Amino acid sequence: MSTLNNGGRGVHGVLPANQVSMVFDSCWENEGFARMAVAAFIMNMDPTVDELADVKTAVSEAVTNCVIHGYNGGPGKIYMNCRREDHVITVEVIDHGIGIEDIEKAMEPLYTTRPELERSGMGFAFMEAFMDNLSVESTPGKGTRIVMEKIIGREAAMEEAL
Repeated sequence: MSTLNNGGRGVHGVLPANQVSMVFDSCWENEGFARMAVAAFIMNMDPTVDELADVKTAVSEAVTNCVIHGYNGGPGKIYMNCRREDHVITVEVIDHGIGIEDIEKAMEPLYTTRPELERSGMGFAFMEAFMDNLSVESTPGKGTRIVMEKIIGREAAMEEAL
């Protein structure tokens, strides 16, 4: 009898689709939890150190935005959904906080609505730089939804396509 361990990968070494959802309180300590949770979730994708750091940084920025801007440092819930399909990780971060009046303005580098907190205004710029796709939807008074995607193992994915 012979066995082959392909790390839980399906046909042709591609991981099956997987999804996880979580809800946590809008507080500083949960930013680190969110970073580690998404890191653990994508480990089966065999990310490079840089890919892992990119995703963790983008998630950190999204969750921090919820805490600081969505709920103004007050109580609230943050919803994070992670989905893996083929070589793509999708992370959705949602709050039901105050929302964003002008998304274009909020996404400008160095723009911040909380200068008294010595914020750099680079959250969305970092999310855009570290992920392959970024989508932001927001309704004032109802909250914000951020969806980020990143291809993990871009070189391996390109080889499979050939």
